[in-house]
Amino acid sequence: MKSDDPCQLIEPVTVNRSALEVFSSDTPRVKGRWIVEPKATGWDDYALSEWELTRAGMSDYHPHDEVTFVLEGELRIRVDETTVVGRPGDTITVPAGSTGHYWAPTYARMLGIYGPNPDGAASEYLDYWEIDDQA
Repeated sequence: MKSDDPCQLIEPVTVNRSALEVFSSDTPRVKGRWIVEPKATGWDDYALSEWELTRAGMSDYHPHDEVTFVLEGELRIRVDETTVVGRPGDTITVPAGSTGHYWAPTYARMLGIYGPNPDGAASEYLDYWEIDDQA
C-alpha cells in the first residue's frame, strides 16, 4: 500500500470477538458487548456496541446522538410521541438530549453507534420491562 493511501490501517488494530452477555441481573433479557468501548475518561469519542433484546424493553437518556442498526428481528423505538419499527437493514437515530424507549416484542439484535459527547457524559439508564406472552 502506498504511504499516501488514505485507506491504510493505523496500528494497533483491536479485534473483539467476545460473546454477548447479560448487562445486569436486573435486566436478564438484555444482552450486549462493546465492540469499541467508551473511553474510561468519558464518552468524548464514538463507541460501538452489539446488543439484543428478547421479549423485553428498556429506556435511557442520551446526551449524545445514537444510531441503531437492526441486524435481526424487529425493534421498536419511541422518542417523545414518535414510534418507529426497525427491521433488518433499518437504521434508527435517537438525537442527543432525548430519551429513547426500546423494545422487542419477540427478539431483536442490533448495532449501537454512539456519537461523541463533548462533555463526556454517558447514557443514563432509566427503565427495564419484560414482555410476557399474551393468551
